[in-house]
Amino acid sequence: MTSKEVIVAFSEALGRGDIPEAFSFFSSEAKWHQPGDNKFSGTKNNPEEIGKMLSAMMEYTGGTLVVRPDGAMMVNASLVASPVRFSATSGGKSIDMAGIDLYEVNGGKIINVWLFSDDHEKEDEFWGK
Repeated sequence: MTSKEVIVAFSEALGRGDIPEAFSFFSSEAKWHQPGDNKFSGTKNNPEEIGKMLSAMMEYTGGTLVVRPDGAMMVNASLVASPVRFSATSGGKSIDMAGIDLYEVNGGKIINVWLFSDDHEKEDEFWGK
């Protein structure tokens, strides 16, 4: 699979809620770099830590967190940039924001994910400490 095909398959599996299939695209040493200064920020160092963070985000938002494509994926060798729009609600707060998810793929596996948000301060306020 090409780098783009890996990310398309990963994204489609996530969109269907097929977490086991989606996580099969992660290397066992995958790193997820969550931006900002909030309770979810920082680097997660393997699929287990990534899964715990994503589960906690879904719990915090009562399952309302949605990340959807917001433009064409762009590829540069092993890197795939995916424009996204994400939204969620929690405790009377809501967020609806653009971002870029940047993936690094090696050997058919995702080895790094970096997220970029349109407004880190607003995102930090939503997620809290």
